[in-house]
Amino acid sequence: MKILANDGIDPAGKKMLEDAGFFVDTNNIPQDELPVKLQEYDAITVRSATKVRQALIDACPNLKVIGRGGVGMDNIDVDYARQKGLGVYNTPASSSLSVAELVFAHLFTGIRFLYDSNRKMPVEGNTRFNELKKAYAKGIELRGRTLGILGFGRIGREVAKLAIGIGMDVLAYDLYPFDPQLELTLGGGIKVNATVKTATIDEVISQSDFITLHTPFIYKPICGTAEFEKVKKGVGIINCSRGGLIDEAALIDALNSGKVAFAGLDVYDNEPTPREDLLKHPKVSLTPHIGAATNEAQERIGTELASLIIDHFKK
Repeated sequence: MKILANDGIDPAGKKMLEDAGFFVDTNNIPQDELPVKLQEYDAITVRSATKVRQALIDACPNLKVIGRGGVGMDNIDVDYARQKGLGVYNTPASSSLSVAELVFAHLFTGIRFLYDSNRKMPVEGNTRFNELKKAYAKGIELRGRTLGILGFGRIGREVAKLAIGIGMDVLAYDLYPFDPQLELTLGGGIKVNATVKTATIDEVISQSDFITLHTPFIYKPICGTAEFEKVKKGVGIINCSRGGLIDEAALIDALNSGKVAFAGLDVYDNEPTPREDLLKHPKVSLTPHIGAATNEAQERIGTELASLIIDHFKK
């Protein structure tokens, strides 16, 4: 069995597959060459870069498995693939903590103006030090503030645990009913039970000091002009989920007006070429879609994906 890990796979996962008798190719094949070259493989694993759409599935009747290293499968025509008899798998649990920690990296960056000071200190720090010190003197603390979480799946729950751990109040919304009870693991293995407050989407948007998005992509943005009109003045917005969940033009308007104090973005509408005015906006903290890009998460993703593929072919 030949597997194309077109967007790469952690060495631990690669070794698991090879020890199970699979040949694993980690050389990337460009998207436009896949309809021909993928016919040499029995399975493909992808991250977010490679798209596996209906036309590619039809072009490769040899394909038996599609694996997604990560949570969302927006880049795969999942239902069609399964209708054709393919196994389609993802790794929803493996990267949750890493994404949640990135959310807080953006939050801490926002409340202490690091997004701006890291741009200005290298060029103005030795000539305008006191002016910059004054400009960044009105930071705030997260403790006691309200974090609104739109989407309370695995990642949303990990975000809530971190928020509660530092003393924040949490408002949680999800399209489906969920358990508001959480178990936090503190240092030394100490476990603590906590409960989040469930809320409607409108309550999260209007009552939160900070809002973080963790939902699947839908047909329209969750946060657009109408939603930004309802938020508290000075709210912070974080999107480490999927591009398209925020109307980027409306976000820029809200940042310019001061309705939104800052945004932390890991994902964008038009990846891999996000709009330039968003990338250069002085009130935006930026990362290039690295939510799951930690050594720990990549190893968990690789080994979980390998286990799923091995189990599939054992059936």
